[in-house]
Amino acid sequence: MRAVLIEAEGADARLDEEADESLLEGPVELDVLFSSYNYKDGMAIAGKGIARTFPLIPGIDIVGRVTASEVEEYSAGDLVILNGDGIGESRHGGFATRARVRPDALVRLPADLSAERAAAIGTAGFTAMLSVLRLEDTGISPDHGDILVTGASGGAGSVAIALLAARGYRVVASTGRGAENSEYLRELGAADVVDRRELSEKPGRPVQSQRWAGAIDAVGSTTLANVLAQTAWGGTVAAYGLAQGPDLPASVLPFILRGVTLAGVNSVDAPRAMRERAWDALAQELDPEILDSMTTSIGLSETIPYAQRILAGEVRGRTVVDTEL
Repeated sequence: MRAVLIEAEGADARLDEEADESLLEGPVELDVLFSSYNYKDGMAIAGKGIARTFPLIPGIDIVGRVTASEVEEYSAGDLVILNGDGIGESRHGGFATRARVRPDALVRLPADLSAERAAAIGTAGFTAMLSVLRLEDTGISPDHGDILVTGASGGAGSVAIALLAARGYRVVASTGRGAENSEYLRELGAADVVDRRELSEKPGRPVQSQRWAGAIDAVGSTTLANVLAQTAWGGTVAAYGLAQGPDLPASVLPFILRGVTLAGVNSVDAPRAMRERAWDALAQELDPEILDSMTTSIGLSETIPYAQRILAGEVRGRTVVDTEL
């Protein structure tokens, strides 16, 4: 088994070409076909607080083939997807050629989706779809007005733009790298691009001019406070990230004066029914050509230096990790 290992808090991650498979625990054994690279994975490898147990194999996504199972639901040969559920944080994850996992959060690979494209979607795309579904479930339809996507150049933001545009929403993308990413974001489906500094530099008034029928936020902190203050009556903001910080310097006024909904999105602990709904929708709605256009592939051997790139904001779209390379 080849695996990336973080052996102790503060220790440098390393690629072990002959890792001990007895490290692995769980009733379902897998050959890992692909993983994907998320911001959390970069944080784990860089020692920024994600890893909760040691030694740890990082990687919060797995797309694999079952080789053995202690539960009747899965059998050898089944193709499955696992996002979150503690892998890459408190359980061994996908940056390895083998894995053992719990069955609770496994989802069967949809018939119309390849293993590599499922990895390209990964936790980021899964989170994006959960966010879109939160808007849908609270009644936000395309005729309500513009939908803002913050952190738009990242993996989840990129997929969210593509999904929303395909559903007929007019999408406004917020990014800190407009000069280099505007064309990319428009190709994904964004109708307009705004500089993130409009939202991030300081908290504005608690209730501001109504700009957004809804939003999908990756940033938190001051940005989320301003987004809430600018959301129209009855709008919904689906929040899944804290790139700017976990604080929220806001007031209750958007909620009690405009009936705004702040909907949290948690992909790690999502129940299986929600996972299956999201993955079925992703397989049906996400244009494979658009997905391919936002995807880069790296090998397992490249995952350690890649951490600095993703943490520096130099990576846009999605990155697949091919465990055979």
